[in-house]
Amino acid sequence: MSILKNKKILIGVTASIAAYKIAHLTRLLKKQGAEVQLLMTDASKEFITPLTLSTLSERPVLSDFTKGKTGEWNNHVELGMWADLMLIAPASANTLGKMAGGICDNLLLATYLSARCPVFVCPAMDLDMYAHPSTMRNLVLLQEYGNHIIDAEEGELASGLTGKGRMAEPEHIVAAMEQFLTSEDKPLSGKKVLLTAGPTREYIDPVRYMTNASSGKMGYSLAAAFLKQGADVTIVSGPVDVEAEGGIKIIPVNTAEEMYKATANEFDKVDIAVFTAAVADYTPKYKSDVKIKKEGNDMNIEMVKTHDIAFEMGKLKKSGQMTVGFALETNNEQENAIKKLHKKNLDFVVLNSLQNKGAGFGHDTNQITIFDEQGATTFPLKSKREVAEDIVAYLLKKLQEV
Repeated sequence: MSILKNKKILIGVTASIAAYKIAHLTRLLKKQGAEVQLLMTDASKEFITPLTLSTLSERPVLSDFTKGKTGEWNNHVELGMWADLMLIAPASANTLGKMAGGICDNLLLATYLSARCPVFVCPAMDLDMYAHPSTMRNLVLLQEYGNHIIDAEEGELASGLTGKGRMAEPEHIVAAMEQFLTSEDKPLSGKKVLLTAGPTREYIDPVRYMTNASSGKMGYSLAAAFLKQGADVTIVSGPVDVEAEGGIKIIPVNTAEEMYKATANEFDKVDIAVFTAAVADYTPKYKSDVKIKKEGNDMNIEMVKTHDIAFEMGKLKKSGQMTVGFALETNNEQENAIKKLHKKNLDFVVLNSLQNKGAGFGHDTNQITIFDEQGATTFPLKSKREVAEDIVAYLLKKLQEV
C-alpha cells in the first residue's frame, strides 16, 4: 500500500509555464490514493485551466476567498488544518518573495500562512531569475522557516535557454514526499548531510580547462543511501552526468574555489559532511580572458594550490559533527589514508586504490577499505550503490558509539 494513500494534499499553483505539469502530478497522487485539493492564483489560470485540475482531482479548484455569488467563505484556516501536506508547485519568484516576506494577498498565500502541516516548495523560473541573489535568499529563508525545498532541475527552459530553473518532474516530487513520510522514524531523521561530488574544472581560458575522470557516481550513490536513512541531503556537485534522486538538493559548481566556498557556506548547518569530490589540487595562477592561440612548441602554465576543502572544514569542525574523507591512491595507500585521517580531522577515511580492478573513476563498482582510529575494515568489490550502503551503515555504527 502506498504511504500516500488517504493523505490529504493541498497543491498551490502559481503563475509559471510549469503549471502544465500539475495535471500529471495530480494524476500521480490520485493513483497513489491521495486526496488532492487544488488552490490556484488568478494568474496561474493563464497557464492551465481550473476545469482540467478539478476534473483530475475530483474536487472544485479554489481561487477566491468567497464562493461565487453566494458569498460563502473558502476558509483558509480550515484548509490549512485539513491538509497532511501542502505543496506549492510551481512556485514562481513572485510567490517565493511573498512567502518569505509574509505577504498575504490571495487564498493560496493565506492558506500557506495558516498551514500546520509540512510544506514543500517547488521553485520554477528562468535560470537568471532562479540564480538571482533575492531568489536564493528567499529559498534560504523559507528553509529556515521549516519549509522543504524540492530543488529546481537543469534542462531546457521556456525562454529557450538551458540551465537550472525547471520545476522538478512530478515523479521526483512524489518521491520526495514519499521519502519525507517514510523517514520520520529512520536512523538519520532530522540529520543534515552535506556531500561534495564529481570533478572540478580549472580554466586556462574561456574554452579550455583541466579536470579529472571523476563521474560523481560514488557521491550520488552515497547521497541516495543517506536519503534512504531519512537524512536531509545536499550535494555540492561538480559537472556530472548523474541524476540525483528526488528530494536531494544540488548546489552546482565548476571550479575548486567555487566548491570550497559553497561547502564552507553549508558546513556549519550540517551534522555530517562527506568529501567524495575529486577536487583539483592546483589551478592556473592566471586565466586568459580570450582563447589562447597555438604559438611555438611549448606552453608553460604557472599553477597555484587550491583550498584543501576537507582540511579547511576539519579546522571548522564542531563537537557533534562527523566528517568523512575519501582517498584515491596509486601507491602507499594505507600510509596516505591514515595521514589524511589525522591531518584533516576526519572520523574515518574511505580508501579507493587504483591497484584494485573495478575500483576508482568511471566504474559502476568499487572496492574500499575504511580507516579510523580503531584500524582498517576491507570490503569486497561491489556496486557503488552497495558500497554506499556499507559506508552509511559504518557511519551509523560509529554514531551509536558516540
